[in-house]
Amino acid sequence: MAKKIEKWKTLESRYLIRRPWLTARVDKVQLPNGTINPEHYVLEYPDWVNIIAITEQGDFVMVRQYRHAMDQVMVELCAGMCEDGETPEQSARRELLEETGYGGGTWQEIMTIGQNPSICDNITHCFLAQNVHRIAEQNLDESEDIEVLLMTRQQVYAMLRDNAMLQALMAAPLWRYFATHPLPDPSGSLS
Repeated sequence: MAKKIEKWKTLESRYLIRRPWLTARVDKVQLPNGTINPEHYVLEYPDWVNIIAITEQGDFVMVRQYRHAMDQVMVELCAGMCEDGETPEQSARRELLEETGYGGGTWQEIMTIGQNPSICDNITHCFLAQNVHRIAEQNLDESEDIEVLLMTRQQVYAMLRDNAMLQALMAAPLWRYFATHPLPDPSGSLS
């Protein structure tokens, strides 16, 4: 018989900070066994999107940018925040166009994931956009400095295999993509 897992009861809640990119609150919660935790912290974020964008020629549209919290320049999927009034797909299409200048193609949402459901309240919608093509110039925010890279399937897979992609919310949909679209091995069979 499966154990019944119950929700916690929120006794009090207060905000510590409310900014466009960081909203944090502290909840006083009571667990089902009666234990009271006076400080459970929650980070509130809008939902996010990321896009595995593949050109008509089969190249992956990736972005390279500096990530201050980790003090590194990283190669990543195009990604961004869902804006009010947009569906996740509309947000994904907008982000891809703004950050890379690519658009069009066929789109499907391939998964939704949470970054850390213990302390974060948002989800990331992951899209696969196939047969995209360049239709505009980049239209970056003032805080963005993004280089667009076209990478082969083998290059992207090698980045994952070699642990060169540290962004878990991007590695997960890429691993899923390669699990369902495997690379052929040199002998001609699927690997």
